[in-house]
Amino acid sequence: MTPDDDPPLLHAFAGYGIELEYMIVDRTTLSVRPLADRLLRDDSGAVTGEVRRGLLGWSNELALHVVELKNLRPIIMLSMLQDAFQSEIQEINERLERFDACLMPTAMHPWMNPATDAALWPHQNEEIYRAYERIFDTKSHGWVNLQSMHINLPFADDQEFAKLHAAVRLVLPILPALAASSPVADGRLTGFADYRMRVYCDNAREIPSIAGLVIPETITSRRAYEQRLLAPMYRDIERHDPHGVLQYEWLNSRGAIARFDRSAIEIRVVDTQECPRADLAVAAATVSAVRLLYRASDAGLIAQQEIPTNALAAILQACIRDAEQAVIDHAGYLELLGVPEKRCTAGQLWAHLVGQIALDDPVHESLWHAPLQVMLQQGPLARRILRAVGPAGSRARMASAYRELCACLQEGRMFMENG
Repeated sequence: MTPDDDPPLLHAFAGYGIELEYMIVDRTTLSVRPLADRLLRDDSGAVTGEVRRGLLGWSNELALHVVELKNLRPIIMLSMLQDAFQSEIQEINERLERFDACLMPTAMHPWMNPATDAALWPHQNEEIYRAYERIFDTKSHGWVNLQSMHINLPFADDQEFAKLHAAVRLVLPILPALAASSPVADGRLTGFADYRMRVYCDNAREIPSIAGLVIPETITSRRAYEQRLLAPMYRDIERHDPHGVLQYEWLNSRGAIARFDRSAIEIRVVDTQECPRADLAVAAATVSAVRLLYRASDAGLIAQQEIPTNALAAILQACIRDAEQAVIDHAGYLELLGVPEKRCTAGQLWAHLVGQIALDDPVHESLWHAPLQVMLQQGPLARRILRAVGPAGSRARMASAYRELCACLQEGRMFMENG
């Protein structure tokens, strides 16, 4: 979400920003194609980091084979974005056709070799990308083979920030159970439903303060956030970054970060799905779960903030590995999410939370009912991909599955492999 200068402050849940990342691949072989700078050009034909197209924009990322789509201003309803995103995907695919290329969904390319296949964006903001390359192992999956959806939720002041941050913090651990789409990498089954998040957790291991446990620590104000979280991170990277190229709030790699430059919290723990309809259904479920927690009483807020970060991180790691099959047995956590049982699977927890959407907003819920039912009944996209490629995970079946996923993206339909 890229606002104009001095945007008006929005109260919590008064607007939304969605960012979707896609990889560019060869239409025939599905190999990675570093063509983002062929797409991102202004009216004069010059390469630019952002192309503005009405409601949406296209922009570059670290890797030259990745393009990001996003709404340029906050929108008041997620439903406003479905047709807009789908139209832009079809426009991009039409432009890529001359290069025999197309967009591929999901969070990871199934057989990309980052060491040999990746090229970094060489144009605007090159000094930022070169700094990352100098300090970290950017020719790795954790940097150049991970496509995600970012959900931006606004806040107007410290009070809203504290409540929103506490609510987001509790929803983060279970997001891979609904949204995992990356069970395959290096041409093999990885054993993780969300391998993107597995490699993301370690991509800044040289400086542990950058990502922490991925689940953010409890923070109750902007000042505390800057002092307790950002300042140590900047201090730790300073010897590698003496000119301060990376010392901004976006250096933070936790699963949700405060973007005080636009008064929003950005959620990053969501794999890209097979089409915008599925992405926005996940976003709607996420927003609904966060909103339910946000409405807690003062005592409820304190209880949310007191849940230990390491306990939430353990739930996250279980969901990264097992998605909807992960078992959650933290009774206090489940109670805060409205589940009376002391133990359930992450899939059962999401079924409970999705059921609350109809009670909270029945009109809105009807838009996302069908894609969410696919995810709840057939499993997240990762589970459906695993059924499609089979237990042996042959290259031929992988290619067939991911070719079908490219078609799903172009046509705006769900990947419903029952295998």
